[in-house]
Amino acid sequence: MSKNYNDASLRGHSICRGKIATALKVPVRSLDDFAVWYTPGVAAPSLAIAKDHYRVFEYTNKGNSIAVVTDGSRVLGLGNIGPEAALPVMEGKSLLFKYLGDVDAVPICLDTQDPNEIVKAVEWLAPTYGGINLEDIAQPKCFMISQELTKRLPIPVFHDDQQGSAVVALAGLTNALRVVGKQLKSATLTMLGTGAAGRSTFRLLTAAGADAKKIVLVDSRGILSLGRKDLDPEKRDLAASTNGEGRVGGLKEALKGMDGVVAFSTPGPGVITREMVEGMAENSVVFALSNPVPEILPEEAKAGGAAVVATGRSDYPNQVNNSLGFPAIFRGMLDVHAKGINVPMMLGAAEEIARFAEERGLSSSSIIPTMQDNDLFPREAAAVAEAAMDTGMARTKVNLEELKLEIRERLSKVRKTMEVGMREGLIPNLEF
Repeated sequence: MSKNYNDASLRGHSICRGKIATALKVPVRSLDDFAVWYTPGVAAPSLAIAKDHYRVFEYTNKGNSIAVVTDGSRVLGLGNIGPEAALPVMEGKSLLFKYLGDVDAVPICLDTQDPNEIVKAVEWLAPTYGGINLEDIAQPKCFMISQELTKRLPIPVFHDDQQGSAVVALAGLTNALRVVGKQLKSATLTMLGTGAAGRSTFRLLTAAGADAKKIVLVDSRGILSLGRKDLDPEKRDLAASTNGEGRVGGLKEALKGMDGVVAFSTPGPGVITREMVEGMAENSVVFALSNPVPEILPEEAKAGGAAVVATGRSDYPNQVNNSLGFPAIFRGMLDVHAKGINVPMMLGAAEEIARFAEERGLSSSSIIPTMQDNDLFPREAAAVAEAAMDTGMARTKVNLEELKLEIRERLSKVRKTMEVGMREGLIPNLEF
């Protein structure tokens, strides 16, 4: 493919008029089939569901449908571009859900940026779906929306900018530390950025065994320390539980002598400098995860002495990409009709991602799987389902080995359907 992705994308989107469509799952051969799938036959499943609402999972696609909800207020790399402009991104997310997880995801781009209205809109829509994926909503309202919907809805509410980022970052960091002979529980870490991704990653790291006192958090004004007078209540709580050495100052002081840094801040390069990396511990780990440009370019981080470098980009090794998480996480949740998502389920996903890469063989340039590692997704989904069953989040029980086989078959069917569509001319076989 040409490196001019923008022109290719405009052309492809124009020809295909977007990336997703509704497909039929049932045969329609005659008027009798219409009578089964619609009136009068459809009254039977409707009445059965009216008597027992749980049967909606048996008679409809609710158990494989999710809503990808945004207000377009913080679209990755683009900012507050609004709901219409966010739609291509949400369709792209839906494509990944289908291709990597066989999850039917529907973009819902809301024409409001009022958090209370967003909560109410999603609450009204929820009976149709088995899960909600919140996407590209600005902070701090994204926290309130996620928390409120989690309280109100009997289905998983997943904020990918928080939970998805945290799961994949934890998996990658675990293996990066293994490569350099260090462990999460004893590593000293700096986290640059205290937004949605940063805070959620911090919480998941500590749940996985990282020592909060050995973690230093840095926001746009410097190190979070109790001596600062500008901290809101949540940041003050974070300052009280972290930074055991009582460091003060900026990013340079926060990085000095540290084993690793995980950055979810502002696009670089130059946010983290080569000189800052030189001041870190020997065999340091640098995760520069801002998109579209990392806080420091990998070649600069390597020149500064970093042993392992990860970014969010596909044109460098060690891409920390949320697509390794959300399709399989939802696949696992949907397959057990989960009531929600909890920390053990996220840890299960992260551990399976890390384990998969470790079994394949770790190196400084290979710490995490890629989207092409098809065998990852059934294993990760099963790990999520297992944690849901173990912690009471599952409404139904499944056999994990059978589930993995079923998911492999589902993903194979998705790919075969696309291949047949391209061969028969139903899907344009575009050349870029």
